[in-house]
Amino acid sequence: MRALLCALLVLCLTAPTPAPARTSAAAASRSKDKPFPAEVQRALNALVRAELAKGPHAGLSVGVLHGDMRWVQGYGLRDIAHKLPATPRTTYRMASITKSFTAVAVMQLVQEGKLELDADLRSWVPEYPEKQWTFTIRQLLGHLGGVPHYDGPESAENTQHLDTAGALALFADKPLAAEPGTKFVYTTWGYNLLGAAVEKASGRGYGRYLKAQVFGPAGMRHAALDDPRTRDKQHAVGYRQYRGQLVPSHFLDVSSRFAGGGTRASVEDLLAFGQAILQHKLVPAETARMMQAPMSTREGQLTDYGMGFATYPLRGHYMVAHAGGQPETTSLLVMLPAEDVVIAIASNLEGEAKRQRRISTRILETLLEDGLVRRDAHMVDPVDAVVHEGLARLFTYGLSYHLWATRGPGALPELGDLPEAFTRMSALLDRATIAQDPQAALLRVRAAHQPREGSLLIRVGAHMAQTLEKTLGPEKLREYPIRGPLAFFTDYLAACEQVPCPAALRFSESLQKDARHFDEVWQRSQVSELRRVRLDEVKDPEALWPALEMATANTSLHPDYVDEMLRIAGLLGKRGRKEEQLRWLERTVALHPQSAPAREALAKVQVPGTQEQPAEVPAATAPRRATDGSSPVPDDAGLLPVSRPPAQQPQERAAEQGG
Repeated sequence: MRALLCALLVLCLTAPTPAPARTSAAAASRSKDKPFPAEVQRALNALVRAELAKGPHAGLSVGVLHGDMRWVQGYGLRDIAHKLPATPRTTYRMASITKSFTAVAVMQLVQEGKLELDADLRSWVPEYPEKQWTFTIRQLLGHLGGVPHYDGPESAENTQHLDTAGALALFADKPLAAEPGTKFVYTTWGYNLLGAAVEKASGRGYGRYLKAQVFGPAGMRHAALDDPRTRDKQHAVGYRQYRGQLVPSHFLDVSSRFAGGGTRASVEDLLAFGQAILQHKLVPAETARMMQAPMSTREGQLTDYGMGFATYPLRGHYMVAHAGGQPETTSLLVMLPAEDVVIAIASNLEGEAKRQRRISTRILETLLEDGLVRRDAHMVDPVDAVVHEGLARLFTYGLSYHLWATRGPGALPELGDLPEAFTRMSALLDRATIAQDPQAALLRVRAAHQPREGSLLIRVGAHMAQTLEKTLGPEKLREYPIRGPLAFFTDYLAACEQVPCPAALRFSESLQKDARHFDEVWQRSQVSELRRVRLDEVKDPEALWPALEMATANTSLHPDYVDEMLRIAGLLGKRGRKEEQLRWLERTVALHPQSAPAREALAKVQVPGTQEQPAEVPAATAPRRATDGSSPVPDDAGLLPVSRPPAQQPQERAAEQGG
């Protein structure tokens, strides 16, 4: 695996090649954590370098904690003009990760009785004008207060240093975007209101409170409000891409978004913060449970966001995360409470959210999934697609919530009438019913975890996980993120023979048959050479094509290689190898006939400058939530395209998303 990953280092870059990775000696000396085994460090280093080799980059710092093991590295340059390297000590703007710091501050004050979650926000911030509805601190923490986000360049491009009153004045006269409690409206301005409430309740300035009550206790030695006048020499210079080149970021004074995106820190600081959260050093376990539980709208629809953190299941892991993006930076914090994992990534290049998510995914694969590459299933038949997605969601919701509740601070919904729940689940995945309208059936499956649907997927899936743990042992549960949803389901059926389970808790015969059939086909469609490496990471993917074509021929389902194949085609196109690019795009469509992204990419190459209008997408390819590693926050919220040259004035530039 390492040889294949490192091979990509020969790719040409349009930015400086990665500087030798550096580990902070100061961090190592003051930390009680021990280093990862050498082979794990090499694998982590290789996967980051392989990702950086695929496109332009400036500086990047990465940190990982797993239990009592730590790894931190820096890559590339924090200052290209002066050739200064990025290190674990380099500080970056945190952007929207600031919201997590603010949420902790708020909940500390709630614990002290100085703030009330369900009281009107204006009780603490009376200078904020009265609106058509009242909203609470709890609603603001979960982006359910209706306070709007940036609504254009003018509101997002502040260049003046502002105090709290000035920051609130930027949006004070704007109406609410939705009735509180009815809709998730991601809002940095709403978090500025929370920052103002922290000041009123604590009697201290927001920055002073964070330093004393959050940064200090967590051991975040270099975290602070971001003020260009007080930055040290370790702070990264910001860049953005323009016509294939890296150019300096335009200036933005983040005091205008102080509590929603106005801090700076290093990845060492982020690791310390994540560790303090998991060890309940900043807030007790009961409060952590509240913050990590997804909130829901008035109608009972989960938002995948708790209090200051995105919270969602991903292939059996319970994820607690936040991303950030604004001029000068892209940042990502990921925590897995049940597995005691923290991942921190920061870059001084804008628009790096996708790359950082790929890196975090590969890190999780390396640490927790034996290095196996995660791939979704591509289904040919739309009825199969709905049934398979139901099985996948039973697995990811059931296992992740069970682990969060038994290894972390979480709690499960009341299990209620389990026989009735299993009967409903079997009916939801009944082939004859699905065949009448696959698209409608898919929507029903995707809503089955919602509180308004009785948290069906969570209740049934968690009972399955509990049964597997009792029957096969707790260590067995660690295998399922590696083995996947079909193994989780078929092992449950086998466990039910040992317990034994009542007939009402074994699902229908037809669903059992489907699961066993899917499992057999899935195993046959694997390509052994691609189990621990992505196709686009292979030095010569062409050599693997015959094996891939043979493994997936005449199968009803197989691993989804769309993203990997499109990246191969994209690299070939950049190198001017148009015939090879076209061939890989044609292969992508042939292998994944239901994929709209594959068809669109092929159409763009066949007729440059145009984009195919895809036909109605079958159920097999509709977008997924909670199983596909999608963004932990809408990091493109409010983003408008930047198309003007770098010499433009700040007020003319399009609004950048940020915290």
